[in-house]
Amino acid sequence: MKKKRIVTGDRPTGKLHIGHYFGSLKNRVKMQESGEYEPYILVADVQALTDNFNNPEKVRRNVREVVMDYLSVGIDPEKTTIYIQSMIPEVAELTVFYSNLVTIARLERNPTVKTEIAQKKELFGESVTYGFLGYPVSQAADITALEGEVIPVGEDQLPLIEQCRDIVRKFNNIYGEILIEPEAVLSKEKRIKGLDGNEKMGKSLGNAIYLSDIEEEVNKKVMSAVTDPNRIKKDDLGNPDICMVSYYHNLFSTQEECKKVCQECREGKRGCVACKKQLAKNINETLEPMRQKRKYYEERPELVDEILIKGTEKARETAKETMKKVKQAMKLDYFK
Repeated sequence: MKKKRIVTGDRPTGKLHIGHYFGSLKNRVKMQESGEYEPYILVADVQALTDNFNNPEKVRRNVREVVMDYLSVGIDPEKTTIYIQSMIPEVAELTVFYSNLVTIARLERNPTVKTEIAQKKELFGESVTYGFLGYPVSQAADITALEGEVIPVGEDQLPLIEQCRDIVRKFNNIYGEILIEPEAVLSKEKRIKGLDGNEKMGKSLGNAIYLSDIEEEVNKKVMSAVTDPNRIKKDDLGNPDICMVSYYHNLFSTQEECKKVCQECREGKRGCVACKKQLAKNINETLEPMRQKRKYYEERPELVDEILIKGTEKARETAKETMKKVKQAMKLDYFK
């Protein structure tokens, strides 16, 4: 049976956190091991530059950090191809071609783009760059250059995949059935809240636990987690439904532990400090195997480079074949 090709990726703007782990990384490992798919993961450094254009060193540095996070959670380079976006020039070329198929108005209506522009108000002010507004076009090139068939995404990313599908349909309508129209597969995992209760976890918000955080750092962060504001003393009756420590216990503790924690909180029998210490212990036990794997690659950077070189070479071969078909269809194959 032919395996379906998956194309996913992350922007290298920082190390990955537990929100990424529960949101996409666990699912990628599961799909990798299922035997049904041929996974490709791109390190989207070009996309990262759309809102980090003034800090290229940050993007460059984080390329390897993100790859080590992949390897630490169980992404296997023998089963999953990991590659660097900027080293596939065919993607940039396809982006130019696709830009003729999308109107500015259509990009401005994209719900995901509108949300992200609002979030980047401080960076752009009233003048959004052409690159940032058009990154869904580049993303469509990423997917189609590698002939992606299955694209696992969260609900907030669905408009981007629909934009890609629109581009594919328009291209095929004009030039013939050349491109594969990808199918979005909605991830069952929900976005993980930050330690402060914010719906989004991120470095800029200071509310994230990173996969590479050492034990002491995890302990410190957990102790700062938001709890029931009405619970002042240990024997006050608490409400675990509005407590971020209880929220994280549901992610990192057993069902039995969660039930006991919530019951003792409601009855005023367990203090927040004891509850946080138990949570920190469970998080550290989950992260420790990842830390050990990451350390192995941190001490052997040449292996990380080798994985990226090999993966990028493989990805580019597919992209070259796609571009050959595209140029033939567009009558741009001069001097054959």
